[in-house]
Amino acid sequence: IAEALRDALNVPAQDLFAAMSERLREKHSISVRIMPVDVMRETLRRFDRHRRQLLISELVDLPSRAFNLAFQLALAECGPALETIVGRAGPLDDTTRRLYRITLANYFAAAAMMPYQDVHTAAETLGYDVNVLAQRFNASFEQVCHRLTTLQRPNARGIPFFLLRVDNAGNVSKRFSSGTFPFSKFGGTCPLWNVHSTFDTPDRLLRQIVELPDGSRYFSIAQMVRRPVAPHPQPQPRFAIGLGCEIRYAARLVYAGGMDLEKDEGTPIGV
Repeated sequence: IAEALRDALNVPAQDLFAAMSERLREKHSISVRIMPVDVMRETLRRFDRHRRQLLISELVDLPSRAFNLAFQLALAECGPALETIVGRAGPLDDTTRRLYRITLANYFAAAAMMPYQDVHTAAETLGYDVNVLAQRFNASFEQVCHRLTTLQRPNARGIPFFLLRVDNAGNVSKRFSSGTFPFSKFGGTCPLWNVHSTFDTPDRLLRQIVELPDGSRYFSIAQMVRRPVAPHPQPQPRFAIGLGCEIRYAARLVYAGGMDLEKDEGTPIGV
């Protein structure tokens, strides 16, 4: 459904925000307003059902603004489809049902911004160069990394990536895997993993071969991201994104250039 929406809009990535704003207005009578920070102090996004307005803070960057509109379109146009999928899970409490719908709508938003076949073909052609993909699809580094973890259609599989997002205190706020990486159920991550070093080198993308105690080896990249902007004197939120895969897939990544993936020693890390 997300791909059909993107085809119907028929605009390049840089015009997607305007096209989705127009669709929300024309088809669903929902107007989009970018609000000053002094008006929206406590939230970055709010949907006013009474006035049929989607309010987005001016602090939200352009890729995230487009994502918010695509999320709203998912709820407006795919409500019955979302409920059907949620219903297949059987009896759920209200909170779990709500989170399930939000997760599905988030996936819709990513698929509308980065349609499956387009992003899969581009990723394979570009050696999964995240920053170039972000430019091509007018998306953020984090949005592209997250999308890459979902490219597992049987007839067009991408590399089975895992993704992790941590803050500079080591708190994990995102973890996804389409592969075999064994995330710990509790706590943070091993400090030897270079995802933590990105806060000391904020403008550099780091790469690393890591090895777990069982001998399994993985290749990962890590980069610090800032989101969203915070007004002075509030601290600027900073996160590190780690994206990786089993070592056997690493040769397909542009980031593995110049490395001997078989002989280079891996950094021993724990779960």
